[in-house]
Amino acid sequence: MKRTGPTNTILDGLIIELKKRSTEQSVNLWKRIALDLEKPSRQRRVVNLSRINRYTDENDTIIVPGKVLGSGDLNHKLTISAYQFSEQARDKLEKAGAKIMTLLDLSKEKPNGKKIKIIG
Repeated sequence: MKRTGPTNTILDGLIIELKKRSTEQSVNLWKRIALDLEKPSRQRRVVNLSRINRYTDENDTIIVPGKVLGSGDLNHKLTISAYQFSEQARDKLEKAGAKIMTLLDLSKEKPNGKKIKIIG
């Protein structure tokens, strides 16, 4: 079988943009996120809020190269970026005071990729 990659044009554009930023900035973080997003949807990372709460501290910046689900609670503020969020996860993050960003916005705000954790 021949692998075709993502058929979602928005996701495909995001992957291309992240790879371009990786090359421009010489930062492998964005290339790694792009490669994770290229995987089939059944192999992408799915992370619950309870895991995010367990492995992060106050004011951390994290990336989930997949989907964030709403199981569990978040007890501190952080900046989070992911490809997708469930509605329950988005509501709980907003109640906890977390800053939710798209992957492209985060790559513009922190192009050097310093002090960013990948969870998943």
